[in-house]
Amino acid sequence: MAAPSGIPVPSAPPSYEETVGINMNYPHPYPVPGPGQKPDGKEMIPPPHMGQPPPANNPITVQTVYVQQPVLFYDRPVQMCCPSCNQVIVTRLSYGTGALTWLSCGGLCLLGCIAGCCLIPFCIDALKDVDHTCPKCSALLGSYKRL
Repeated sequence: MAAPSGIPVPSAPPSYEETVGINMNYPHPYPVPGPGQKPDGKEMIPPPHMGQPPPANNPITVQTVYVQQPVLFYDRPVQMCCPSCNQVIVTRLSYGTGALTWLSCGGLCLLGCIAGCCLIPFCIDALKDVDHTCPKCSALLGSYKRL
């Protein structure tokens, strides 16, 4: 096909090499890596598959785990699951002499209650420490210290 001015029109645009001026007859000043090679000439090994393994045809098993919250022991019985016998129980309380009992006794002595009145704190459960035990296996489950 010829243009009206008589200059032939090219049928396709020039190639990259023709446009940039690279002569294909001369070797490149550096080696050109082939497909699957790094620029340093070593072969490229594809990285291992890092995703999840393909699903197996095995059935999926689900395990339910119950997490028990820590039990806070006070001066009242607590309903709980005994870690020793795995039974649901209400704790049995036992009272013992603690720091608050002895301090109350000493305070009464300083106030002049020497004739035996200073021993009254040893008879009052509200001034004693509390131990929680299991009524079925008698395991000590926890304690509540007043001081």
